[in-house]
Amino acid sequence: QVQVVESGGASVQAGGSLRLSCTASGLTLDDYAVAWFRQAPGEEREGVSCRGWRGEYAWHRDSVKGRFTISGDKDKNVVYLQLENLKPEDTAMYYCAVAQRPDRKCSVIEYESKWWGQGTQVTVSS
Repeated sequence: QVQVVESGGASVQAGGSLRLSCTASGLTLDDYAVAWFRQAPGEEREGVSCRGWRGEYAWHRDSVKGRFTISGDKDKNVVYLQLENLKPEDTAMYYCAVAQRPDRKCSVIEYESKWWGQGTQVTVSS
């Protein structure tokens, strides 16, 4: 049974920083692509960042490039999303999702994966 759990969300002022964590039981995250998504109230879910299998590549959406960094710690079985210089428009529920198989890329996670966490709330005030 695979279980994905996010943590690290909080309320911060604009310009602040947070580090979100994605942990999983039942699999080794380093062997899968892992993505972060977010959804603000009334908005559609959007992909934020993704780390490929064993960190072979990383992707960030344009609006967070230079501010967000995705990384993994194989020993701790965790994938982090470091959020810097946060803006009010970053306010959302952030979700972690894991690719359904080791050979699946970031681009298909949203539509294929059954392994999602419950989310962690990030609120940025101006």
